[in-house]
Amino acid sequence: MGLAKTEIFTDKQNQIAIFAKVFGHPARVAILQRLFKMDTCFCGNLVDEIGLAQPTISQHVKELKNSGLIKGNVEGTSVCYCIDTNNWTDMKEIMGEFLDQDNLPKEDCS
Repeated sequence: MGLAKTEIFTDKQNQIAIFAKVFGHPARVAILQRLFKMDTCFCGNLVDEIGLAQPTISQHVKELKNSGLIKGNVEGTSVCYCIDTNNWTDMKEIMGEFLDQDNLPKEDCS
């Protein structure tokens, strides 16, 4: 298997790719939506809320945490998760800039 060679790309390009990967699975989108609905840290069982097996939820939560979009802390025997609002704001700015490229003036290539 080949290497991704992420070092040849800018930090911003790598960050966009990480965010795209996060949004690339409906389970991660559902987890984010659930956390936004709570508007606070969610200490319940995401397995019951989302309907997937615990190992699957754990893997998706790990991806979300690695992207920086959510954070979690241990409270007793459970882990509480919430949106990292600072990183969410940064992500919206980075992705917005990337997605708005079509609004820049350009020459007609026809």
